Amino acid sequence: MTIAETILIAIGLAMDAFAVSISVATTEYLSNGRARFRISFHFGLFQALMPILGWFAGSSIQSYISAFDHWIAFALLAWVGGKMIKESQAKEDRDYRLDPSRGWNLVMLSIATSIDALAVGVSLALIGAAIWQAAIFIGIVTAGLSFAGILLGDRIGASPGKKVGLIGGLVLCFIGIRILVEHLFC
Repeated sequence: MTIAETILIAIGLAMDAFAVSISVATTEYLSNGRARFRISFHFGLFQALMPILGWFAGSSIQSYISAFDHWIAFALLAWVGGKMIKESQAKEDRDYRLDPSRGWNLVMLSIATSIDALAVGVSLALIGAAIWQAAIFIGIVTAGLSFAGILLGDRIGASPGKKVGLIGGLVLCFIGIRILVEHLFC
């Protein structure tokens, strides 16, 4: 997997965290630098750890499914991307009444925005991609985009959050299709 593909995956995965960051920035809880750092750091940390967990799980089963692993990688990326696209089209907005930058609220938001990275980690294992560089890119990109989302949310509110979820979903679907085409025709 190329650096460009790794960066595209990182950006695609970071879109959920970016959209949530925009949304939570509209609450009064993220008015100070410490709260902004906590959100950005935790989103990046969880986003980096989840693909590692998925990669180890995928590596343990790879020898059993090597004949059709590209289909599984495609299906997982398409499922994650499709889920992001579907969520971007949902009508309801989340209402954050509890401080999203502390305690279990922060942990739950961090898990919710990074669970898709677990499936991507499995996909990376199935195609034989190295995980450490990808995880570092994913974590750094997510932390950076989360912080940018907070700053953007402070200025413009939560309206663009759904559009970035759509873009992230499309990027992941495209990468899944590329993996499938590469394995079937190359």
